[in-house]
Amino acid sequence: MADSAVSQAYRSVPRPRRIPVIPIVELALLLILSVLPLILEDYLTIFVTRVLILALLALSFDLVWGYAGILSFGQALFFGSAGYSTALLARDLGITSIFIVLPASLVIGLFVSLALGGFLLLGRHPPTTIFVALGTLTGSYAADRLARGWYYLGGQNGIPAIPAMTAGSYAVVEGPVFYYLAFATLVLVYLLCRFLVRSQFGLALAGMREQKARIAFFGYRVQQLKAMVFSLAGAIAGLAGGLYAFHEGFVGPNMPGVVFSTQIVLYALFGGVGTLIGAVIGVIAVEIVSFWLADNYQQVWPIILGLLLLLIILFRPTGLIGLVVSERERVGTFGRPPRTLPRIAQEGGEEDQHAAP
Repeated sequence: MADSAVSQAYRSVPRPRRIPVIPIVELALLLILSVLPLILEDYLTIFVTRVLILALLALSFDLVWGYAGILSFGQALFFGSAGYSTALLARDLGITSIFIVLPASLVIGLFVSLALGGFLLLGRHPPTTIFVALGTLTGSYAADRLARGWYYLGGQNGIPAIPAMTAGSYAVVEGPVFYYLAFATLVLVYLLCRFLVRSQFGLALAGMREQKARIAFFGYRVQQLKAMVFSLAGAIAGLAGGLYAFHEGFVGPNMPGVVFSTQIVLYALFGGVGTLIGAVIGVIAVEIVSFWLADNYQQVWPIILGLLLLLIILFRPTGLIGLVVSERERVGTFGRPPRTLPRIAQEGGEEDQHAAP
């Protein structure tokens, strides 16, 4: 009798709801970025376009590290491989159509990451985090040395003067047009990633990140899941590399290198991993601070920036997004959230117990 009264009161009392912060941040950032070219000068529009492309790259790292628990130092490898490949298509074959070069950069990033991920993740024994980190770092270093030593790729000079990307007879050059191309690409990829990490696939990724052995016990093929998300992130990085090559009109050996790979890791850590929007915020914050410091403190700005990054990572491990987002929301929820027993239910149960003979 008492149990039925408690359960009835339990169901009748509404659950308290917290206002989610991440959707508010996402919407605010979307609105701000959508109108920036209308108010910024041309050189700042070009700068922010570069930031959006780098945000796409940081998003790919957040997908593998923040959700799948794969510490990858190879995102720049996929980024640079696609950048060099699309630059060669434009230089040697005269292919600059947006409908060819962007899908090609995505496919190149996918295949390079699939090959590297198959080697590192699909062995007989499950690899450790350090093994994967060092393996991707080695791949990035090898690509850097190959680009610097291969005359066909321009060696130390890279490939300059890449022709402009075209859409039919229209040239997509740097400025508002390229800005909105990069912005639309970032929004579409972000929505795709958001859908994936909140789907059943994302639930498996979250479980794999927290309790890999238990997920394997439930029958999930953990290493295959890791290889899938690793390849998807590589495809996103490749897409960013193709955009970057045509926006800058130049590719160089630093693009697939170790330094750039580490820079992407710092972007995501600074903004906050495991939220997607944190990686975007990290890129925007670091690039704006770097731009301002380089303009005002030309001699010591790298030291100031390094100290700032170190302080944030040490004292705020959840990154900048952790300043406004709770741990519960940052981790996310799947299915129906747990409910605590309301006070009215407890009181009703006590009254029933006193009334019982």
